[in-house]
Amino acid sequence: MRARPIDEPNRVASQLELLFDLTFVVAVAAVTAQLAHKIAEGHALSGVVPFLQVFFAIWWAWMNFTWFASSYDTDDVPYRLLTMVQMAGVLVLAAAVPAAAEHGDYRFVTFGYVIMRIGLVVLWLRAGLADPARRSTALRYAAGITVLTVGWLYHSVLAPMVAELPLFVVLAVLELAVPRWAERAEPTTWHPHHIAERYGLFTIILLGESVLAASRGVEAALAMTGISSPFVVIAVSGLVVLFALWWLYFLVDAGEGLSDRRDRSYLWGYGHYGIFAALAALGAGLEVAVEQSGHGITAGPLVVGYAVAIPVGVFLLLLWMVHALVAAESMIRSGLLSFCAVVVLALPLAVPWIGVHGVVAAIATTCVVLVAVTIALNNLGASAPGRARQGSTAAQQTLP
Repeated sequence: MRARPIDEPNRVASQLELLFDLTFVVAVAAVTAQLAHKIAEGHALSGVVPFLQVFFAIWWAWMNFTWFASSYDTDDVPYRLLTMVQMAGVLVLAAAVPAAAEHGDYRFVTFGYVIMRIGLVVLWLRAGLADPARRSTALRYAAGITVLTVGWLYHSVLAPMVAELPLFVVLAVLELAVPRWAERAEPTTWHPHHIAERYGLFTIILLGESVLAASRGVEAALAMTGISSPFVVIAVSGLVVLFALWWLYFLVDAGEGLSDRRDRSYLWGYGHYGIFAALAALGAGLEVAVEQSGHGITAGPLVVGYAVAIPVGVFLLLLWMVHALVAAESMIRSGLLSFCAVVVLALPLAVPWIGVHGVVAAIATTCVVLVAVTIALNNLGASAPGRARQGSTAAQQTLP
């Protein structure tokens, strides 16, 4: 298991990585459905913390394997088998999401996490044996993951209830610190364009999960009352929002930026937790919004409006911050994006006058305007230097 070159040409995601991602579809769908259920019941606030905790476990498990595979994907038989062990752990975690979200029972979530960690630790040990130059790095990863896995077992089985949340925060912070500590020995050879592609693929998966969540709301609404004007407006507007967010995310080629600014990869990678969580939460919000257009739910219209607006606003703000870390010249204007985020977050206040469907439509309109103006500004900026050079050339030709 030798390290792959940093500048390997034509590096793309493997079929095994794509299969690995598909197992996370189940886990994300489960946590999104639970959040939507909490929002619809009028317990949105009580559902946020469990959602963020379980989603952290999902995201961090995906992160660990993704960055490891970027450096050490040998695609041999042991590598494939150990990766499949991690996939089995993801499915166990997904099956345990309802118990964690409804009753705060994280035992089986942790059990699935332990299964994933076993496969990952063995892979790091293999890398340490085969790559002497980065043996210290690999062993640090293996040791840090193992110690923290014991901590997670204590958290879910033995920790008193009053200490569960503080202990979770401590363990999560330590998890984030392990890569920084391990990479100080000798940096791994992760591939910037491969990492950018992997993050883009997971973004697409989360957008697809939002479509799936909204479709669940459509089914519930149709089962109760059939098609109505608010129903159509929310369904179409929700799809437009997803299209706009997709467009904005892929405006920037993160691969080139990560290649030039490898030292910023930690903030860039960790910042995606908020982006990914916002997309998953948006799916839950759209599901509830569509569902309430067909029949009454416990949650009030203002709560439903904010269930859509907050994820969109958070996504917009974090998107600029993440892209600004690696882009030499950001294609997303911070002032414009911040203004649109504020508008989106204020729109639910208009629910008494325009209803939830009007709020979702206004959010979609805001996102479309943001995309259109951003594209226009970028096109204008790209053409301006060309015009200036042409003008300079013409002026030189008229000189004696």
